Amino acid sequence: MNGEMEATTQDDLLKLLEAMKVALPQKDLTKYKTSESHLDWQKVAFNSYTAEMCKQKWQEVSKEIRKFRTLTELIVDAQDYIKNPYKGKKIKKHPDFPKKPLTPYFRFFMEKRAKYAKLHPEMSNLDLTKILSKKYRELPDKKKKKYVDDFLRDKESFVISMMKFREEHPDLVESMTKKGSNVPEKPKTPQQLWYNHEKKAFLKTHPDATTKDIKDSLGKQWTQLSDKKRLKWIGKSLEQRKLYEGTMREYIQQHPELNMTQNDIVKSTLTKAERHLKDKSDGRPDKPPPNGYSMFCAELMSNMKDVPSTERMVMCSQRWKLLKQAEKDGYQKRCEQRKKEYEIEMNRFLSSLSEEEQQRVLSEEKIGFRRGAGANSPASKKKNTKANPEKPKRPISAMFIFSEEKRPKLQQERPDLSDSELTRLLARMWNELPDKKKEKYKRLETVLKAESEKKEKEDRSRLPDPPKTAQDIWQQSVIGDYLARFKNDRQKAQKAMEATWSTMEKKEKIMWIKKAAEDQKRYERDLCEMRSPAATIASGKKMKFEGEPKKPPSNGYQKFSQEMLSNGELNHLPMKERMTEIGSRWQRLPLKNKDNYKKIAEEKQRQYKVQLEQWLASLSSQERNTYKEYNSQKRRTTAKPGGPKAKAKKSKEADEDDDDDEEDDDEAEDKENKSEESSSESNSQGSSDSDSD
Repeated sequence: MNGEMEATTQDDLLKLLEAMKVALPQKDLTKYKTSESHLDWQKVAFNSYTAEMCKQKWQEVSKEIRKFRTLTELIVDAQDYIKNPYKGKKIKKHPDFPKKPLTPYFRFFMEKRAKYAKLHPEMSNLDLTKILSKKYRELPDKKKKKYVDDFLRDKESFVISMMKFREEHPDLVESMTKKGSNVPEKPKTPQQLWYNHEKKAFLKTHPDATTKDIKDSLGKQWTQLSDKKRLKWIGKSLEQRKLYEGTMREYIQQHPELNMTQNDIVKSTLTKAERHLKDKSDGRPDKPPPNGYSMFCAELMSNMKDVPSTERMVMCSQRWKLLKQAEKDGYQKRCEQRKKEYEIEMNRFLSSLSEEEQQRVLSEEKIGFRRGAGANSPASKKKNTKANPEKPKRPISAMFIFSEEKRPKLQQERPDLSDSELTRLLARMWNELPDKKKEKYKRLETVLKAESEKKEKEDRSRLPDPPKTAQDIWQQSVIGDYLARFKNDRQKAQKAMEATWSTMEKKEKIMWIKKAAEDQKRYERDLCEMRSPAATIASGKKMKFEGEPKKPPSNGYQKFSQEMLSNGELNHLPMKERMTEIGSRWQRLPLKNKDNYKKIAEEKQRQYKVQLEQWLASLSSQERNTYKEYNSQKRRTTAKPGGPKAKAKKSKEADEDDDDDEEDDDEAEDKENKSEESSSESNSQGSSDSDSD
C-alpha cells in the first residue's frame, strides 16, 4: 500500500481533496480533528484508492499545513501546498535554490577547526570557536586575502544562479521580495535608547566587557531611574516615532506593489506605565473615585500599610457600615465635587493635545470606565463568575431596543445630561409609552429571542472532541523534547516517538492507558449532555420558570431565621456569626413563640400547595414535563450518599416511586423537610452548646 501511495500524482491528490470537500457538511464549524474523525472516508474513496489509503494520504499532507482552523479551510491550504510546496519559508528547501557562499571567516573556521580539535581535545566547541575567532582577527591581510577572494568568486556565481532561479520560478520569489531591504528602521523604545547610550559609556570604562556583563550591570538600572530622567528618553523615543511615521508613509506610497497599509506602521513605542508618566507630566489629572464608598476606602487604606491586603477591604466595609447616613452622604458629596473638578481639568488637558492624542485619551477613559464601574462598591462583593465565551448572549428586551433607538436623538437635544440621567429619562419615557406603541418593540424582542434559541439549539448539536488514544496523550506530553532533539523536524520527531512507544513496556504505558480511559469517559459524558440538555441545565445554575410560586419556609426555625435576616438587626456581623446568633436566639425562645412560627410556616406551606397546583394546571404538557424532569434531576444531584438524611429520603422516595403526580412529589418533599427540621430542632433543644441550627 505504501508503494502505491508514494506514487500518487498531484492530480490524484487534488481529486482526493475535492472528494473530501464534497463529503463535509456545508456549515463546517467544528474543530478539524472532530470533523476528521466523523468524516465518511468510504464516500471520499475514488478510482483504485481505498478509504484507508485516502485517510493515510490526507494525514501525510496535513502535517505540512497549519491546523488551528476548520477542516474546510484546511483543505484550501492543502490545495495551495500541493500546487506549490516550496512557497514562503520553505523556498530554501527547493532543489534548484542556490546555496549562499560561506563568509571569509567561516571558510577559515572550517579549514582550521579539525586541526585545533586534535590539538585541544579537552576543549568544548564554544572555547574552540573563541580561539579561532581570535586567530582570524589577528590574521594578516595577505593571508586573509585568500579567503576573501574565494568568497567574492562564489558570491558572483551565487548572484548569477539566483537570477536564473528567479526567472525560472517567479511565483516562488514573489514572497521573498515582499519585504524590501530598504524599509525604514522601526523607532526604538525609551529603554532601548537609554540602553544603547549607557552601553557606549560602559564600554569606554570596560573595553573587554562581554554582552552578558553589560546586561548584568545595566539590567535593573532602568527601573530605578527617576521620573525626570525617564521622561527625557520618552521624549526622544516619541520624536523618533514621528520621523519614522513620515518616512514610512512616503515609502508605502513609493512601493504600492508591496501591498503595505497604514496598519504596518508601528503605532506606539511606549509601555502603559511610560504613557501614563508622559500624560501626567503634560498635566493629565488623576481619575477620582467612582463613589463615596471608594473615596472612604482610599482614605482609610492610606493609614493601613501594616494591615495585610486580604483584610483591608473587610475592615473598610465593616467601618463603612458603622458610619451614620449623614457621614456617608458627606463622602458622596465630596466625590461628586471631585468629579466636577476632574471634568474641568480634563477638558483643559484635552485642549492642549492634538486630535489623534485626544482620541487616544478619550478611548482610554471609556475603557477605564467600563472596567472600574462599581468595582469597589459593597454591592459588587459577590464573586464574579467566569464568562463562558461559547455561551450565547441573552436577547435584548423591548425596553432596551426602544432606548437604543431614542438615545442618539436625546443626546443631541440634551447634551447636558450624563449617561445615567439619560437612562433614567428613557426608562420614564418607556413607562409612559402607550401599549399600542410598545407592541412594535415587543415584536422585535420575540424575533430576537427566537433567533437566540435557534442558535442555542445549533450549538448543542455540535459534537464534542473525539477521545484520544494512550499513544496520542503520551506523544502530546513529550513532543516538545523530541522537536528540540530533531531541530523542529516534525516528521523525524513523529517517527522517533512512534518507535519509542512500540518499544515501551506495558508497565510504562499503564499511566497513559488510564488517561485515555478518562478521556473516553469525558467524551461519553459530553455526548450524553449534548443529547439531554435538561441534565446540563439541572447541574448548572437554578432554572427559573415564569410564574412559579416562591417556595415558603418548611418549618418554624426557617421562618424565624428569615425574619431575623430581613430586619437588618444582625447586618453588622459576618454571615457565619450571624447564623450562630440566630441559632442561639432560637434556643432561648419560649415554646409558645416557637409554636406560633411553626403554625405560620404550615399555613404558608398550605397556601403554596394551592398556588403550585393552579400554576401547574396553567402550564402546557411540555412545560410540565420539563419542570418535573428538572425537579427529579435536582433531587438526584443534591442527595448526599450515606447519613440519616439520605436514608430518610431514599425510604420516602422508594414508597412513592409509583406516583408520577407533581402534587404527590411535592408532598413527599415537604414531609422529608419537616422530619429533617424537627429532628434538628430536638437536637438543638437537647444540647445548648450546639451550633448545628
